[in-house]
Amino acid sequence: MKASSMLRVTTASLCSYCHVRTLRLPVAFASTSAVTPPTKRPENQHTVRSLYQLSVDIRKVREFKAWVLSEGSAYVSETADLLRDMGADATAIARILETHPEAVLCRPEDAAAQRDLWVSVCPDRRQLLSVVEKFPASFFTLTHQGDQRANVLYLRSLGLGDRIIGKLMASAPQSFGRPVELNQEVIHTLRETYLDLGGDEGNLRVWLRKLLSQNPYILLRPAEAWRDSLGFLREQGFTTEELLGLVSNLRASIAELQPEVMRQALGYVEGTLACSKDELKQTVTRCPAILYYSMPTLVGRFQGLMDVGVSVEQVKESPNALELTTQIVLYRVQKLASHGYDVRSGSLDVITGTKKDFEASCVRLHLRRQRPLFNPVAPLRSAEE
Repeated sequence: MKASSMLRVTTASLCSYCHVRTLRLPVAFASTSAVTPPTKRPENQHTVRSLYQLSVDIRKVREFKAWVLSEGSAYVSETADLLRDMGADATAIARILETHPEAVLCRPEDAAAQRDLWVSVCPDRRQLLSVVEKFPASFFTLTHQGDQRANVLYLRSLGLGDRIIGKLMASAPQSFGRPVELNQEVIHTLRETYLDLGGDEGNLRVWLRKLLSQNPYILLRPAEAWRDSLGFLREQGFTTEELLGLVSNLRASIAELQPEVMRQALGYVEGTLACSKDELKQTVTRCPAILYYSMPTLVGRFQGLMDVGVSVEQVKESPNALELTTQIVLYRVQKLASHGYDVRSGSLDVITGTKKDFEASCVRLHLRRQRPLFNPVAPLRSAEE
C-alpha cells in the first residue's frame, strides 16, 4: 500500500509580525510502509539574493536557520539599512545576519522602535552597535516592547545607570520582557533583605548596582526564593551581621543559593573537615562560595587538594583553596615547586586568590631565591678599617 503523509504546521512568533520556524511532523505510518520525507518548502529567491548581495554566507544560514530562507516576507535591505544607520559596516552587517538571520523577518517599523528604545539607554552608537553584534537575538526580539520600556523607567528610578540597564537588556532580555511588577517584587525583596540584615540605606544603591551588573539573570529568580535561602541560613545559626557579610560577599552569586544545595554542602564540609558548628560558620564566612557549590564540585575539589599532598588541617585554615579548580591547583602547586616552595609544609594562602595575586607571589619567591648572601655593590672594608 502506498504511504501517504500529512503535515501539521505550527508557527511560533518572534514578534507580533514576524513568523519563525515552521515545524513539520509526519504522522505515524504502518510498520510495513516506507516513510515519504516531508516536502521541503522552496526558498524565497529574493531573500537569498538579497543576503548574497550583502556577502552573507548562505551556506551557514542553510545549515542552521534554513527555515528563514523559506519565509514569504522578509526585509533584508531594510534591516541592513537600519544596521548601517547605526554605524555597521558591510562586514558587521554580514556577521550579524549570519548569526541571527531571523532579524530580516522583523517589520522595519518595529525594528526602528526597538532601536529607539535601545538608543535611549545607550546613546553612543558605537557602543550600541557593539552590543547588537554580541547579542543580536536580544536586540531583534521585539515582543513586549511596552514591558521593556516600563522596566527601563523602573530601573532608572532606582538610580541605576544606563550602562547597567543596557547590559541587562542585552544579556538577560527575559527580565525585560516580563511585567515590571515582577521585577519590582524581586527588587523590593532584595532591598528589604539588605536593610533587615543591617545594611545601610546609603549603600543600598551601590550594592544593587553591583548585584545586577555581575549577574543580569538575578531578576529572574522568584522573590520567595530569596526569602527561603536566607531563612535557611538563619536556621543554621548565622547571625544578622554574618548574614549581611555573606550577602555582600556573594553579591550576584546569592541568586544561586538553594536550601537543599546548601544543606548538602554544609554537611559535607562539616564532616570532611571535622568542624564544630562554630568552625563551620567561620569556614563559610571565609569562603562563601561553598554555599552554592554542588556536591560533585566540592568533592572533586577537595580530592584534588588531597591528591597533591595537602592536609585536611591546611584546607580548614585556608578554605578559599576550594574556590580553585583541580587543574588550577595542580598548575599552581607545580609552579610554586619550581620556585622552591612546597605547599605541603606551608600555607595554602599562597595558591589562593586571582591569577594576578598568584603571579605576584611567584615573583616574590623568585626574588627571594635569587637574593645574594652579601651585597655585591657594598664597598669592601680594608684591614686598616
